[in-house]
Amino acid sequence: MSVIRTVLGDIDPASLGVLDYHEHLFQTSPLLPGDELDDEKRSGGEAGMLVEGGVQAIIDATPTGLGRDAEATARISEATGLTVVHTTGAHHGGHYRSGDALLEMNVRQLIDLFTIDVASGFRLSDGAPAKSPGGAPVRAGLVKAGIRYWSIGTFERRVIEAAAATSLNTGCAVMVHLDFGSATHEVLDLIAAEGVQPDRVVLAHADRNLDSGLHNELAARGAYLGYDGMARHRDAPDSAILECLLRVVKGGGAARLLVGGDVARRTRYIAYGGMPGLSYLPLRFLPRLSDGLDPADYELVTRSNGARLLTLRS
Repeated sequence: MSVIRTVLGDIDPASLGVLDYHEHLFQTSPLLPGDELDDEKRSGGEAGMLVEGGVQAIIDATPTGLGRDAEATARISEATGLTVVHTTGAHHGGHYRSGDALLEMNVRQLIDLFTIDVASGFRLSDGAPAKSPGGAPVRAGLVKAGIRYWSIGTFERRVIEAAAATSLNTGCAVMVHLDFGSATHEVLDLIAAEGVQPDRVVLAHADRNLDSGLHNELAARGAYLGYDGMARHRDAPDSAILECLLRVVKGGGAARLLVGGDVARRTRYIAYGGMPGLSYLPLRFLPRLSDGLDPADYELVTRSNGARLLTLRS
């Protein structure tokens, strides 16, 4: 049977609900000093606000080595009712300190690490298996890679190769972080060369480059496009993001769009004393999106596309 793998076990894709495709309940990075997400109570409170806003599920996009807390995430999922699909893989090299062991791993080691996270479950720092409140293993349901702005270095290439192999090994989809939405076709070409087709890939931060023509090209290749730049008005107003998304829908790309918040900062979480919080997406952006789309396309963007992407393929 087709399933989506969550931190509390496998579920029927039809039960996923409204998906925020990109968030972080826990995250630490040397690139984000002072913006650590590392408090279970506060992150849990933020997750609860997201549920109250009308979102039923998220992808937690924190990969290996960046403060991921699989057991705490499972506890938050159980306490709030928020379905969480967690992530293995790795970010681009800039998010890791010099000398981090992950940076020295070869492709085979990365494949083994990522595949185990999906197939068997995450490991704690002492090597013990991460367990849900019910005692089951906490497993990843997605694998991530990342690149810098128009730059794919040797580490990033190894991770892309390993992520593609993990997808083939386990049936999970691949998320790729793109700095400012760059190198989209190039990333898809690299992944396709490893045997993974674009319809198993979501390009995160595609809307950091508001080029609807490019987005329609990518959608035509089969790739999913992650829009997550809302509430970043210094970069682009929500109106520009919405207009670009609607142009992509008009061009035939509705079945390849996902939306999320990627709030990802202590200073932007209400529960940590910041703003606008995770609930900005359902309370402030989704109503505008609903007004601009017909119901069938809104269903695709907020529910069906995510369920299709996250369903494991044997």
